[in-house]
Amino acid sequence: MAVLLGLQQYLTMFGATVLIPFIIGGAMGMPQDQLALMISTIFFTSGICTLIQQSPLGNRLPVIQGGTFSFLGPTFAIIGMVAAKGATGDLPLWQLQIQEIAGAIMIASVAEMFLGYTGIMGQVKKLISPVVIAPTIAMIGLALYNIGAPWMAGNWYISGITLLAMILYSQVFSHKSKIFMLFPVLLAIATGWLCAFIGTATGIIPVGNAAYLKTELIAAAPWFSLMPMMPFKWGMPDWSSATLWAGAVGMLAGYLASMIESIGDYYACARISEAPVPTGKMISRGLGAEGLGCFIAGIMQTGNGTTTYSENIGSIGLTKVASRRVVRAGAVLMLVIPIIGKFGATLATLPQPVTGAMFFALFGMIASVGLSNLQIVNLNNSRNLFIIGISFFAGLSIPYHFNPMLSAAAVPFPVAGVQAILTSGMSVTAILAILLDNLLPGATRAERGLEVWETEASDEAWEKAEAEWAAMGEGEMRPV
Repeated sequence: MAVLLGLQQYLTMFGATVLIPFIIGGAMGMPQDQLALMISTIFFTSGICTLIQQSPLGNRLPVIQGGTFSFLGPTFAIIGMVAAKGATGDLPLWQLQIQEIAGAIMIASVAEMFLGYTGIMGQVKKLISPVVIAPTIAMIGLALYNIGAPWMAGNWYISGITLLAMILYSQVFSHKSKIFMLFPVLLAIATGWLCAFIGTATGIIPVGNAAYLKTELIAAAPWFSLMPMMPFKWGMPDWSSATLWAGAVGMLAGYLASMIESIGDYYACARISEAPVPTGKMISRGLGAEGLGCFIAGIMQTGNGTTTYSENIGSIGLTKVASRRVVRAGAVLMLVIPIIGKFGATLATLPQPVTGAMFFALFGMIASVGLSNLQIVNLNNSRNLFIIGISFFAGLSIPYHFNPMLSAAAVPFPVAGVQAILTSGMSVTAILAILLDNLLPGATRAERGLEVWETEASDEAWEKAEAEWAAMGEGEMRPV
């Protein structure tokens, strides 16, 4: 059961994870066979990094590690600079670009490891109140509003069936059957996938439609391949390259955006898992583990770093399963699946309309979890309402304005660094809310919800919770 629940967790983040290598590989002009290898490598690396987060090196929250869009701005800047410099030697240009990207990610990851494991980032917790974290978590889901319906629109019939199945399985049938309570996401995906397969086989869904299953990908894939686990498979970075070091500086802004998003994810995961508020030590260890994961991602040359993924947090809310064992089982599964080429290729046929329908349910749930933090905030205080409102609007509006800059064209590094922050709705919301909540007068600590948090966010509260979970026994699906 843990393996199936773990697979369900990874299926929820599959669409966005596959999208990252398609964007980066497309910008570099990567061959299709090498792009498929990059996709497999990203999932293999995700498994390693998730296990690190589950170890004493991480925060041990039931979170999954995956790729991040925060690095795209600096990554495109590196691609543009290497292209301007031109290919040297016998290597194709895309191979040089991925070497430089990998090196920049590795160098910049040292900063995140330092900020995390020294406890510096854990001190940020003193500046965060429910007034800040509520809109920040909500923006995890709301910032992706422009993906849901457009992806569903590829085939409204298939996406509509998937979304209806998700609603029925999670909110109606789950009260009558344990299977539907535990696996609503997996069963909804299977329902949409099966309908797409029937439509493809009967010719109802034409070639080129977003719901058309490209079964030729499965036929062309090898049964087994060890390449996804090979480090530096596309060559060692040139550590003397000025482009690489300039790229590392630009990557720091991407890491800042990623860290802000991850802190919001930690709070969301703890909240939705009915666990105490994360402590400063947990936040520090979590970010340190993410930095270590990014260093490994550079070694594996995924073309991207790793961060805490939001999709599985929404899945926890729907399934009521917040088990560390499930997350570990899913991570081990990701170490095996990329090696089995046929299985990975089968997952690659997951239709985009099905993924779009999943985003509707999962990210909507995350937005609700964020807003639930406001129940301990005095919402009759106009100062609190002002901060929440302006932070929400800024998080939606500012990234919308700066998003057109997100292109494969060369971007100057001061601009690329700022771009990485300004195109992240969570970063904009969090930074503005932190500044206003700590600078504007007009609310007591109790009215900001801090007094309740201070009693929950302690080592003693976590020790008590751990003891209660252990007393439940291994059969319980709550955090164990």
